[in-house]
Amino acid sequence: MKLDATDLRYLTTEEFRVLTAVEMGSKNHEVVPTQLISQISKLKSGGINKLLGGLAKRGLVSRVKNVKYDGYRLTYGGYDYLALRALSKRDTIAAVGNQIGVGKESDIYVVSDPEGEERVIKLHRLGRISFRAIKTKRDYLGKRRSASWMYMSRLAAQKEWAFMKILHEHGFPVPRPIDHARHCILMEFIDAYPLRQISSHPSPGTLYSTLMDIIVSFAHSGLIHGDFNEFNILIHRVTGSPIVIDFPQMVSTRHADAEWYFNRDVDCIRTFFKRRFGYESLVWPKFTSTLKEGENKRGKGEEGENGFRLDVVVAASGFGGKEQEELEKVLLILTRLCIC
Repeated sequence: MKLDATDLRYLTTEEFRVLTAVEMGSKNHEVVPTQLISQISKLKSGGINKLLGGLAKRGLVSRVKNVKYDGYRLTYGGYDYLALRALSKRDTIAAVGNQIGVGKESDIYVVSDPEGEERVIKLHRLGRISFRAIKTKRDYLGKRRSASWMYMSRLAAQKEWAFMKILHEHGFPVPRPIDHARHCILMEFIDAYPLRQISSHPSPGTLYSTLMDIIVSFAHSGLIHGDFNEFNILIHRVTGSPIVIDFPQMVSTRHADAEWYFNRDVDCIRTFFKRRFGYESLVWPKFTSTLKEGENKRGKGEEGENGFRLDVVVAASGFGGKEQEELEKVLLILTRLCIC
């Protein structure tokens, strides 16, 4: 869905209370009863129906018919408004601009802060493609599918925020993360374009080596990107340096499928350079030897190349709990469906 923040400034405090109540009720209900919304929001039931009607007209909630009780679902539009309001209250965002990108499971927009500085916001939208990809596994998300997709989107944003923050702090070429709320990530605006838009390059060998070095540096720090390709690599318009984006699927080098993810990242770059630039190198990183190099640099294995293992710090998928395991199942399906 397309983000439309036109009505955001006109929503009343009561309407946001109702919207928040629907979100809270979605934790235990596929369709949130109107009576429960009234109880959570602590507003009179008479006024609730009018407020819900207004929110439904704006597409922020949807009324569900043919159920045993009168109820509503939170839409991604409503979820967007709740996230944008949280960011606005923290003065990290003041206005929403044009859409500049569409991912498999996300939308990207230019926004600005109160001083007018441009930033980028990424809205995770798991379920847009994932739903079709795993529709045969009807028991996967249980009975609360719509709420679960938003919950997964929130987990994806939390995970991406954690990775971006630690990677940026340790000097990796990633955007500077600024803030996050629910399923949204706010980051710096970089004047760059996707690698996939390049038809030629003055020195493809140099760029190839730089990208392989990034893959190796990730692995030396205990991490594998998991979707390292021309869609998730930006080229700075001035310096020509690569910037890596998109981290929800990042995994630990101790992950059970770590070698598959690592080889896939390497193969995606090799395939793209051969197809686009006619460049084919006889040298590329190997998983086992790369890990051994990292261990030698770390010494005993717990002190990383950057001082410690970053996978341990950010609790990468190989170390995550039940919630991260659930998220990983969705992201793994998406990753395996993607062809370099």
